[in-house]
Amino acid sequence: MLDTVKRDKQGYLLNTQDWSEALAPLLAAEEGIELSDAHWEIVRFVRDFYSEYKTSPAVRLLVKSVKEKYGPEKGNSPYLFKLFPEGPAKQATKIAGLPKPAKCL
Repeated sequence: MLDTVKRDKQGYLLNTQDWSEALAPLLAAEEGIELSDAHWEIVRFVRDFYSEYKTSPAVRLLVKSVKEKYGPEKGNSPYLFKLFPEGPAKQATKIAGLPKPAKCL
């Protein structure tokens, strides 16, 4: 299935419309992540964020926005890095089929 979608050199989908929830576990597996309900909550959150603001959130904005929606127990860096150890903005947006955040290395 991943072979049928176009991606950039870093594995981000070139067309956000190619994403589906069936694709997310495959993208996550490439990141070494098995999606739990907690992961899905953030993946869906970043997709909603992108739909509303037309941009992928960088990590500071992601933490702040998650905190506003889900409270301080989820809206903090340790929680998000536990879910996405290589960088919550980078990995969550990749799994969500979104472009890499502009300020993400």
